[in-house]
This record gives sequence, structure tokens and C-alpha cells, in this order.
Amino acid sequence: MSLTPEQFNLLATKNEFKELETKVDNLTENMSELLSAVDGLAKKIDNLDHEFVVNMGAHDRFDGRITRLEKVNKLEPLFD
Repeated sequence: MSLTPEQFNLLATKNEFKELETKVDNLTENMSELLSAVDGLAKKIDNLDHEFVVNMGAHDRFDGRITRLEKVNKLEPLFD
């Protein structure tokens, strides 16, 4: 099977192939850095979600205690 001149001109040279290989290597490194950054952000968001749940539980406990204190001491709530 022979190549036409147009097909022959489309073949990559050794230098072009090495340049492409270098670009792919750089892309792989950049992608790895990006994925590491995304993983770090995902971990921080996960931690924030846990902190939010803990804070909501604490607020609910405080609200219950304040409500009981208001009833026991016959106080009017300031804000409702």
C-alpha cells in the first residue's frame, strides 16, 4: 500500500511526536495538580458540613434550655 503525497505530508516527524509527548506530559501534571486542589476543596466542604450539623445541634440544645428557663422563671421571650 503506497501513500499519496497528501497522506505522506500528514505523517508526524520525530520532533513533532516528541513535542506532542511533552505537551501530553505537561497536561498530565497540570491535571494532577487540579485534581489535588479539587480533592482539598471537597475535604474542606465535607468538614464544613459536619461543623454545620454540630452547630445546629448545639443551637437546638441552647434553645431548649432557654425556653425551659423562661418557663420556670416566668419570663417573656425578648424575640419571637
